[in-house]
Amino acid sequence: MKRILVTGAAGFLGSSLVKRLLSQGDIVIGLDNYYTGFKSNLIEIWEHENFSFIEHDIIEPLPESIDCEQIYNLACPASPPKYQKDPVYTFKTNVWGVHNLLEFATKVNATLLQASTSEVYGDPKVHPQTEKYWGHVNTIGIRSCYDEGKRGAETLCFDFARMYQAKIKVVRIFNTYGPFMDPRDGRVVSNFIMQALRGEDITIYGDGKQTRSFCFVDDNIIGLVKLMNSRKDFTGPVNIGNPHEFTVSDLAEKVIAKIGKGNKVIYEPLPQDDPMQRQPDISLAKKELDWQPTIMLDEGLDKAIAYFKTML
Repeated sequence: MKRILVTGAAGFLGSSLVKRLLSQGDIVIGLDNYYTGFKSNLIEIWEHENFSFIEHDIIEPLPESIDCEQIYNLACPASPPKYQKDPVYTFKTNVWGVHNLLEFATKVNATLLQASTSEVYGDPKVHPQTEKYWGHVNTIGIRSCYDEGKRGAETLCFDFARMYQAKIKVVRIFNTYGPFMDPRDGRVVSNFIMQALRGEDITIYGDGKQTRSFCFVDDNIIGLVKLMNSRKDFTGPVNIGNPHEFTVSDLAEKVIAKIGKGNKVIYEPLPQDDPMQRQPDISLAKKELDWQPTIMLDEGLDKAIAYFKTML
């Protein structure tokens, strides 16, 4: 039994992680400011004897009363419409927030797992992406508040480790989907499913040939927990994602076939800096964490569709 702090606990990944940790007997402190998260994501465990919750924004110093051995930082808007809504706030969350968490973790001798992202690779020129690739990111584009913010957060983690012996783990998460996604968050899986369920046209931005690698949330969470509990001198960064690559058009076809309401596909211009390829090399995760995804896209979509049907 460990005492664990999860920031961003009311979000998609955060709430899923909280439930996983409670199921294995840990004591969990959830922290969130509800900027993009929802209390309803935690309602089934709200009264759990091993769960407590603090409403707080990580860009402010953490309450000194928190007692924990491990910290999972999942506090940040993660979909383009949400993080572009207030890019300055997004950047503050990624940099000021992570700085506050690192200071706190160092003070209480806790291990901090920083949820970074495949977005640090930008629009990659190397395919698939390994952790050694430094990325191809537009530093002044509309996505840079998130991309560069996450890159800055990684820098802070490793500088704190070098200067103050902070205990860190850094994970680069690739496109994750599944139950408890916000149906209005603007990500491609939720967009396609909700449009199909409503009988609307499926909107593809660009020509649909851009690729993504979709990892089901349960697989992702197992990867995070394995990384947190990996050997002490393994810090990452490590890719966690599904190495099976699909075009956006492939995804649209699968969703239409599963929901079957005669939906048509329409095309809109591709947003600025939208990456054309996204596929993780997970060799390091296999070696160090004995991890690889087990839920393939067809099975995962069935689970996601069942959840989104309850949201109509």
